[in-house]
Amino acid sequence: MKVAVPTPKEAVEPLLDDDRLLARIANGDRAAFAVLANRHTARALAVAQRILGSAGEADEVVQEAWVRVWARAGQWQAGGSARFSTWLHRVVVNLCIDRRRRPGFAPLEDAPEMADPAPGAESVIARREMSAQMASAMADLPERQRAAISLCYYEEMSAAEAGRVMELSVPAVESLLARARRALRGRLAAMGVTGVGENEG
Repeated sequence: MKVAVPTPKEAVEPLLDDDRLLARIANGDRAAFAVLANRHTARALAVAQRILGSAGEADEVVQEAWVRVWARAGQWQAGGSARFSTWLHRVVVNLCIDRRRRPGFAPLEDAPEMADPAPGAESVIARREMSAQMASAMADLPERQRAAISLCYYEEMSAAEAGRVMELSVPAVESLLARARRALRGRLAAMGVTGVGENEG
C-alpha cells in the first residue's frame, strides 16, 4: 500500500526520528508524513493482513490508521515511554479486532498463485501449501490470539513489546501465545500436518 500524499516542495531529511517527524506533521507537513508512512507502512500491513486474512481489508485498516496519525499528531508526546511504532501497531491491532467483530465479516481468501513449472517448483508448492494451511488454522483463532502470534512470531517482538502494543501484561501475552500454539497444533494436525511447535507449550 502506498499512502497518497502530494509531492512536497521541500525535502524532508529521511533520517529524522519519528518524534521529529510527528512534530512536523502536527504543523501540516505532508513531506514528513510521507517519510513516516514509508518507514512504517509495510510492517503495519503485514500485521493487519495476518490478523484479518485479507490484503484488501488490511489495506483499509492501515489507511484508517494513517488518517488517525495525521489527525492526532499534535497529541503525540515526544520522548514519552511509548515509541511511535508501538502506538501505530496498537491502533492497527485494535482496528483489526473491531473489524473482525463486525457482523458478517468474512474476508475473501486471496487467490492462490499458479505453480511455476520450473525446477524446484515442488518445494515452492510445498511452502505455499504449508503457508495456506497455517493461514487457515490461524483464521479460526480468537482475535487476540491471532494478534499475539502475529506480533511475536512474524514481527519478532518480545512478549513485553507485544504487551505494550496490546495493552496487556507479559503473563497475559504468554498465556495467549500458549493457547494459540495449542490450538494451532490441533488444527494443523487435523489437516495432516504434524511436528509443528511440538517443543513449545
